[in-house]
Amino acid sequence: MSKPQTAPNQTYHAILETLNHLIEVVAKLRSPDGGCPWDLAQTPQTLIPYIIEEAYEVVHAIRSEDQNAIAEELGDLLLQVVLQAQIADDHGHFNLKEVAQGITEKLIRRHPHVFGDVTVKDGEEVGQNWEKIKAEEKGETPEISQLLSRKLAHYNRTLPPLMASSKISIKAAKAGFEWENIEGVWDKFSEELAEFKEALETDNQEHQQSELGDLLFTIINLARWYGLDASEALAGTNERFIQRLSKMETFADRPLTDYSLEELENLWQQAKKKLNQ
Repeated sequence: MSKPQTAPNQTYHAILETLNHLIEVVAKLRSPDGGCPWDLAQTPQTLIPYIIEEAYEVVHAIRSEDQNAIAEELGDLLLQVVLQAQIADDHGHFNLKEVAQGITEKLIRRHPHVFGDVTVKDGEEVGQNWEKIKAEEKGETPEISQLLSRKLAHYNRTLPPLMASSKISIKAAKAGFEWENIEGVWDKFSEELAEFKEALETDNQEHQQSELGDLLFTIINLARWYGLDASEALAGTNERFIQRLSKMETFADRPLTDYSLEELENLWQQAKKKLNQ
């Protein structure tokens, strides 16, 4: 059953009222007078893992298409925004008003085709205007802002390594850093695999890490050539592993640590067969 319709003004008022309550609750948690010791002990740096974790949980909820879970996880992520702003406010840096005002002004500024008199043909032109306006905000010339290295460095700074590598691979290929055919990618994979094996025979861990990175980056390029998403693929493998492990635990009559490797393999195959039915 669909929810009854509410007048727009009533909806906005209710949203603002609820947000204000959240802000008040967080402020109370951070209050030296009767606040929560855990919340009072937090800093912007200590909360970084929670921001990352909550963002990923939002993504997981969206993939599950569970609307209740999505709403709950978005709330957890919103808490991190409000909490960061409250900590900044406590130290006299900025507050939530400035955060909201900043993003609002940015959206208006970067959408002149909506809030101004600029005309665009399609989404591609919107993207071009966005990048141009962003460069102007940073005081960069169009030439500097369009440097491939600047774009790739941005991905490396802001995305998890696997996602960053996928983005870097795509952008580099569009700029001409590309193999002529898939055989060239497979040859590169064989080359990097051999170099990784050679590195493992040395005592130089830094060299081993470097060669492992090269091998992983080549695998990501292979995925791109076959139209596959490396992040999605790895997430799926993680999920299947956990499901099989959980099924093994239902078959086991004692802790898994008490089983031999051969017994664990038998349990694994049973779990795999059961899940594939």
